[in-house]
Amino acid sequence: RLVESGGGSVEAGGSLKLTCVASGFIYGDYCMAWFRRIPGQSRMGLAATNRGGTTTYEDSVKGRFTISADVDKNTLYLEINNLTPEDTAKYYCAAAPPILCISARPLHGPEYKYFGQGTQVTVSS
Repeated sequence: RLVESGGGSVEAGGSLKLTCVASGFIYGDYCMAWFRRIPGQSRMGLAATNRGGTTTYEDSVKGRFTISADVDKNTLYLEINNLTPEDTAKYYCAAAPPILCISARPLHGPEYKYFGQGTQVTVSS
């Protein structure tokens, strides 16, 4: 089970740190990622990481988004800086077989078998 938190309403230019706590499985055994779904659009992979520290970002979020994890706490984080209204979306964490993180498509959504319920981020201008 994956449970996200940390979303909310913020003004443009602000920052948020999203949290995803994994229970029932060991975070270190999976490729972990963050996705978001903007209303009217398909779900998009943002960043992925694994126990070994292999990290991948979607090009459009590089430099503003940082994925990290506390393996001992089975917790995944996503820090988002300089938020814009275009970041308004529901954010989800997800887990996939570990090999995905070192594959050619680590942010390929259909490969992720487990998703949380999401946390809403709303950015006002």
